[in-house]
Amino acid sequence: MTDHAEGIATFSYELGLLKRIRRAGWWQVGVRDPESVAEHSLRAAQLAALLAAEEGCNPERAAYLAIWHDAQETRTGDLPHTAKPYLTKPDPRAVTHDQTAPLPQPARDSVRAAVEEYENAATPEALCAKDADKLEMLLQAVEYREIGAQRVDGWIESACKGLSTATARRVAEIATTLSPLAWRER
Repeated sequence: MTDHAEGIATFSYELGLLKRIRRAGWWQVGVRDPESVAEHSLRAAQLAALLAAEEGCNPERAAYLAIWHDAQETRTGDLPHTAKPYLTKPDPRAVTHDQTAPLPQPARDSVRAAVEEYENAATPEALCAKDADKLEMLLQAVEYREIGAQRVDGWIESACKGLSTATARRVAEIATTLSPLAWRER
């Protein structure tokens, strides 16, 4: 592809799949219509920005990393943790490399660098983005529990164990005690 706009349009159509790919692990606890990868990624990016602001690092960068953290699932689907013993998780960097091939170089390099930074988890922004991914899962588990899904405590516990920033740990502690409708009562 020589036309940069065509490369961006092609990749954008692929990204549209994230709106239709469901987060598969929730089916195991009886959630009939779990959120999509795109829905998860949006709130994760929003949370990453909030965490980064509180942690004194770059909110825009943290959100950018979180936006791309699951984009590879257009090619792999969402693999639940129960698949781990049977499958080797594809390297997100390799998937991103293939996905971004049609993009013009500045865009391609930007996405690849974001995925690399997220996967390496060596910057404060990457730590906030990774925490946001886990925190979003925790919030979703609490929301599903509130509407009757049972056996979601494993997701909540897993999320809490994996948090690295003080802000995310505190948010998780509070979120597990709040109603998802607490915002309406203010």
